[in-house]
Amino acid sequence: MDEPRRPVRFRDLLRALVDGGVEFIVVGGVAAVLEGAPVSTFDLDVVYSLGEGNIERLAKALDGLGSVYVDPGERRLEPTVERLRGGGHHLLRTHHGRLDVMGSIGAERGFDDLLPESKPRSIHGLTVNVLTLEAVIATKEAAGREKDRAVLGLLRQILAERDDRG
Repeated sequence: MDEPRRPVRFRDLLRALVDGGVEFIVVGGVAAVLEGAPVSTFDLDVVYSLGEGNIERLAKALDGLGSVYVDPGERRLEPTVERLRGGGHHLLRTHHGRLDVMGSIGAERGFDDLLPESKPRSIHGLTVNVLTLEAVIATKEAAGREKDRAVLGLLRQILAERDDRG
């Protein structure tokens, strides 16, 4: 039986990652919201650095969050250094809601590829790297999923209006 989805406490998730010294970039819906898009999101999406020290810090932070994989077979699988080392997509349930940690997004673009297309932002007193709206659009175009296509028109409109304002 699937556990009910708990509300996401974005600040608590971000604090755990920042306090743990994890190198990551906020992407997806939260990045779009922080860039001015009026969209809803039900998890925090981040791309993490695949550096060995960072993977160890990430695993420790995830352990502190009580992270387990969202698994339709209802197995209790926890993220480990070995699992995280492979990059990929890790959809997790935590004490503070859903957290999606990924080694890459879009057209296999990882942390080092995306860092130049992000900017530091202050969120709830924490400084984190956030993907720019232009890059969010590019990654959603590359992913080509139905849910990404559904929001692309709105994101492009927000970007155009922002460009018009200078």
